[in-house]
Amino acid sequence: MSRIGKAPIAIPSGVTITVSDKNLVTVKGPKGELTQQVDRDITIQQEEGNVLVTRPTEQKKHKALHGLYRALINNMVVGVTEGYKTTQELVGVGYRASNTGNTLELTLGFSHQIVFVLPKEITVSTTAEKGKNPTIILESADKQLIGQVAAKIRSFRKPEPYKGKGVKFAGEVLRRKAGKSAKK
Repeated sequence: MSRIGKAPIAIPSGVTITVSDKNLVTVKGPKGELTQQVDRDITIQQEEGNVLVTRPTEQKKHKALHGLYRALINNMVVGVTEGYKTTQELVGVGYRASNTGNTLELTLGFSHQIVFVLPKEITVSTTAEKGKNPTIILESADKQLIGQVAAKIRSFRKPEPYKGKGVKFAGEVLRRKAGKSAKK
């Protein structure tokens, strides 16, 4: 039995979970509403304030889907109650970030500015304090969407291994290389 799949998902107060006849799970909470289509072989039941995910057989496919859908539903419950937050830093001289609404403007050492329009489900804020790297803070209820957008922002200028210049996640440890050594 999958250790992740058999764990029940506790439903906090203020959160409602509905499962349609076609296995479409909808989670509503104070931070929004999320939906997820679940494979028709996997069954989802609500019992005593908990959600249980069960599989019909011990096939490899069913075992894999059991833990996957339990984790996805749990991430939806956490997202609509607490939300998710990602922080990125811009390391480099002259690197800047600013936002107007859901439009992010980045200056990353290219000859042009990068203008990135974020989905409406994500809220963005930028900070630029003297003596510190500019930061981008993304907040959303959808864990997958916020990770995808953060990866896209990072792809504009990945951190390079010599000086560490680029867009990196806060707390990310970069693998650094030594530069050229002087001739003897």
